[in-house]
Amino acid sequence: MADSIASEIPAGAADEAIDDSIQFADEVVTHAKLQFVELPLDAGRAALITLDNGFDHTKPNTFGPAGLMSLDEALDAAEAEQGLVALGITGKPFIFAVGADLSGVPNIDSRDTALLIGQLGHRVFSRLNDFKVPTFAFVNGAAMGGGLEVALHCDYRTISSGAAAISLPECFLGLVPGWGGAYLLPNLIGPELAIKVIVDNPLQQNKMLKPSQVFDMGIADAIFEPADFLEQSLTWAAQVVKGDIVVERPEIDREHWDATVAAAQAALEARLHGAAPAPARALELIAAAKDATPEQGYAAEDEALADLIMSQELRAGLYAFDLVQKRAKRPAGVPDKSLARPVNKVGIVGAGLMASQLALLFARRLEVPVVMTDLDQERVDKGVSYVYGEIDKLTLKGRLNQDKANRLKALVKGSVTKDAFADADFVIEAVFEDMKVKQQVFAECEAVVSDTCVLATNTSSLSVTEMAADLAHPERVVGFHFFNPVALMPLLEIARAEETDDATTATAFAVGKKLKKSCVLTKDAPAFVVNRLLTRFMGEVQRAVDEGTDLKTADSALDPLGLPMSPFTLMMMVGPAVAFHVSESMHSAFPDRFYLSENMGRAVAAGKTDFLTVDSDGNQVANPEVFEVFEFSDNPRTAEEVRQLALEALAEEVRLMLDEGVVQDVRDIDLCMLLGAGWPFHLGGMTPYLDRTGISEKVNGAKFLPAGVAS
Repeated sequence: MADSIASEIPAGAADEAIDDSIQFADEVVTHAKLQFVELPLDAGRAALITLDNGFDHTKPNTFGPAGLMSLDEALDAAEAEQGLVALGITGKPFIFAVGADLSGVPNIDSRDTALLIGQLGHRVFSRLNDFKVPTFAFVNGAAMGGGLEVALHCDYRTISSGAAAISLPECFLGLVPGWGGAYLLPNLIGPELAIKVIVDNPLQQNKMLKPSQVFDMGIADAIFEPADFLEQSLTWAAQVVKGDIVVERPEIDREHWDATVAAAQAALEARLHGAAPAPARALELIAAAKDATPEQGYAAEDEALADLIMSQELRAGLYAFDLVQKRAKRPAGVPDKSLARPVNKVGIVGAGLMASQLALLFARRLEVPVVMTDLDQERVDKGVSYVYGEIDKLTLKGRLNQDKANRLKALVKGSVTKDAFADADFVIEAVFEDMKVKQQVFAECEAVVSDTCVLATNTSSLSVTEMAADLAHPERVVGFHFFNPVALMPLLEIARAEETDDATTATAFAVGKKLKKSCVLTKDAPAFVVNRLLTRFMGEVQRAVDEGTDLKTADSALDPLGLPMSPFTLMMMVGPAVAFHVSESMHSAFPDRFYLSENMGRAVAAGKTDFLTVDSDGNQVANPEVFEVFEFSDNPRTAEEVRQLALEALAEEVRLMLDEGVVQDVRDIDLCMLLGAGWPFHLGGMTPYLDRTGISEKVNGAKFLPAGVAS
């Protein structure tokens, strides 16, 4: 199959193409290091290629044009060697390869250049499945994108049980698997599983496969422990070469192939409403892979890759990826980490659901004593029992062994008095969102804790400065806002109040890092970042309903953005009472911009908060019982008008937040919305979307991001 691909780019032409148009000046070249080894069991001599860019595992192997040509040259040398019985390819310690060198995307200035890169990858990789002897991929570590694709081109694959990050993540970024993955994978494991790997997992916050899943799916033919992985893999390869092991792969069900893809396409449309071109294009490639020859499948991948590389969506996706991979790990504006104080015990005020989730997180990540308090023993016991129950669930799932589970349980205690906080270094409150209640809680805590103990609040909208105003040491109070569910949501907004000192701020960020959260520094401004923007956004949708717009029209107005859930579905998840309380706080702070729905207030007061219900046909509809208490004006809007008003409100609010210095710069707003609100990754963050659609300039007279960034 390599011959026809080679006809697209003969080796010499590929070299010339690199020299003339697709050379990446700053490419960190992954070299293909060739050696010859004697296989065990007297099976014969094999060529072994090791991918290695010369750095440790913190800089993974990637494939740029020069890296592809290094692999091409290694294959030339191996092919020239006489007497080989096999060829294997593996990676440096902990890393196989993590795909294309995406840092070179800005160098690609035309569709023709993008097409050349796709063809070059196909020409080089496909040499592996047309090699003169059997080829083996020994996947010793992370294998993503092109890394997994080069393995798919081999005849056989082994995987280390210790390998991390196995995936085809291209749709997450706005691309498709473009070096064979969209054709080879469905023809190896069937369309249903291939769709899970290529489309579904990337759209679930880039979910990775575990090595056991890779083996169970049939992507890998054997799985071995990491300690002697290469030795075991070479022995297994020797057995295959000698015929002692025959790899039998299941017959692919082609009868239901079309129906499987059609169902996935319908589900994708219902979820994203056409907002992201890459996953839709990937499904087209999977559909075509059923009857296509390899040459046809690879050519279709080349065309899709060329189109998507030149798209705004890819630039936006790479911008978002850079935020999550880099800025999230190096938050801006944080005091020197040397100022952080040690935290050897944590106190949590409250034992409700949020407080209990926090207790579990602190115990698991910090592995220090955690004590919960509440008004009575029954509540305390319920909170501690919740934590123990969650630990038991993790144990049953195999994520904790029994010894670790017992040690974690021993760390979590309860008390009905705050005296238990006397030796705590970090106390966080998670009580009702009422300023007087929180002020009282902090006053009681300050009476028993040390002068250096950090007092943190999980408030979602109240002023941290006001909360600390009457304390003797307001400098040790900081906002520490988690998102629900605590274990899953990666964002932590750390709000620095007017009096918060550097040591407290540094300690908060050190704790957040140990909790494995992505922390963003915010000013102590109403609702910080995520809730402020969501409340403004949601307010416009609620206003449209109050003015007579049909609820279904208003609720579906934002569907073209591909948001994870509709506005009223989100409101139901948060809780209408909580959402209304935040709206009240924001309306009080900015009455001219934040809409407060009297209808919502009446519904909450009446206890009628199930805004959506399901009719007899299974369709989600407005709950007539709720709307009995609503009063409507007669100014209905179209879905497009609702969407435009909501987006214009966002653009205005972002500009005002930047003017107020709520965050260090606009990238922090995008990061917060990506990680805290589930703003679609395929849109590349909120402000790139507002820039691309012209809304930023319409509302503010200028774009948020410099020219060329995320566009």
